Amino acid sequence: MNIFRQLASTRCGFNSRMKSCGATCVSLLHSSTGIPVEVHSQDQEVVIALGSNVGNRIHNFNEALQLMKKSGIHITRHGCLYETEPVYLTDQALFLNSAVRGITKLGPHELLGVLKKIEKDMGRTDGIRYGPRPIDLDIVFYGKFSVKSEILTIPHERVWERPFVMAPLMDVIGSAIESDTAASWHSFSKHTGGLFESWEKLGGESLVGTNGLKRVLPIGNLLWDWSQKTSMMGILNLTPDSFSDGGKFQSVEAAVSQVRLMILEGADIIDLGAQSTRPMASQLSAQEELDRLIPVLDAVLKMPEVEGKLLSVDTFHSEVASEAIGKGAHIVNDVSSGQLDSNMLDVVASLNVPYVAMHMRGNPSTMQNSENLQYDNVCEQVASELYSRVKEAELSGIPAWRIIIDPGIGFSKNTEHNLDILMGLPHIRTELAGKSLALSHAPMLIGPSRKTFLGDICARPAAADRDPASIAAVTAGVLGGANIVRVHNVKDNLDAVKLCDAMVKRKKSRA
Repeated sequence: MNIFRQLASTRCGFNSRMKSCGATCVSLLHSSTGIPVEVHSQDQEVVIALGSNVGNRIHNFNEALQLMKKSGIHITRHGCLYETEPVYLTDQALFLNSAVRGITKLGPHELLGVLKKIEKDMGRTDGIRYGPRPIDLDIVFYGKFSVKSEILTIPHERVWERPFVMAPLMDVIGSAIESDTAASWHSFSKHTGGLFESWEKLGGESLVGTNGLKRVLPIGNLLWDWSQKTSMMGILNLTPDSFSDGGKFQSVEAAVSQVRLMILEGADIIDLGAQSTRPMASQLSAQEELDRLIPVLDAVLKMPEVEGKLLSVDTFHSEVASEAIGKGAHIVNDVSSGQLDSNMLDVVASLNVPYVAMHMRGNPSTMQNSENLQYDNVCEQVASELYSRVKEAELSGIPAWRIIIDPGIGFSKNTEHNLDILMGLPHIRTELAGKSLALSHAPMLIGPSRKTFLGDICARPAAADRDPASIAAVTAGVLGGANIVRVHNVKDNLDAVKLCDAMVKRKKSRA
């Protein structure tokens, strides 16, 4: 007979939330074959760990997520993606690991059966214990319950000793305990500080980047470790009315020449934009945007210099994003985070590409009106509003491990707000961590280059004269934790970024 019990109240002192832990209605009935059948009267929140080290690992993750959704598991949060060295049996390929949090009506043993079927359908065989596998799906937590039977133990019995499980587990839980169920998960830990203390005892954040545990973001068939250096994103405006260089690169020849120059000067990413998002800009249709973008994108993709570089499309139209990615672009950079096209999040989810989610209120025509410039605490509110957009993205099927965050410097902010953000990037991450550690760890992009607030401070009305101020802003951002800087002048900003990276590396080495 299964031993299936709800967490007792003996450890409710861990958090006041535990005091309200109520009983979940679960009954065990026997089928005609004598096998227990679990009948639930309500949804249960679960955490499932994922691992893969055979074949195309990220494809395996994508397929497993889709099969879980089709099988009655509604995924609500994703951890970061980790590339890890194998343990126990070390003579095998590197793993990818993550975790997801979701809701299901399936009983624990039904859920186990579903996950085992997915593993089998994806080619997993019994094989060697701890050996190579295309996909590994383990139930870490199931509601407020512990489960002990011949075939299933929840919480997973070895979770506490495995950094490759604990790291993504912490990602989906967050740094704040926001529910009774989350409180019960913490109480399963043998430490009085719950999972937070368990993770710290194991080594915590100091393990990431060392000891065979790297956070990575998948781009095509590559895994990008953004902690190694700050990436340079060069801006290519294909518009006649952009605030800085409108009209300069409208011809294919001029655009290709500028891309070649930016790559020669050290750009890692080229961001192509065919729609102006300056304040009060008129909005193009998706087709008008495509007519500007596609001839240039086709030409850029043929350039030998582009080999090994990434191409980003700056658009809030889902049709443009889909067409550009289909042509060969790698990243969707959306200033609206899906607010200006209701199809954007679903489309990006289907494309399986990185998605830059930027904070903006309103649209380019309204973003600087008085209502959209009202903040009590700009860093806290940017974090909260950005989290709401990313949460919707996750629910639409864009995993947190594909998301890049952008606080939106210059978008629905005045000069003081922009300064607060530049100085407050760590505070934004801290605010995000309370809701999602995965999101707080995400790559952060900033784009202060030649923005109006720099001209206002430095009395430089011409955008092209704001490069020294742009370099100062980029410097502040990188020292504050930015991972990607979007700039017009690649050459001069690159020198500043290299110095910042050296300073950050030196500081870490002395810690």
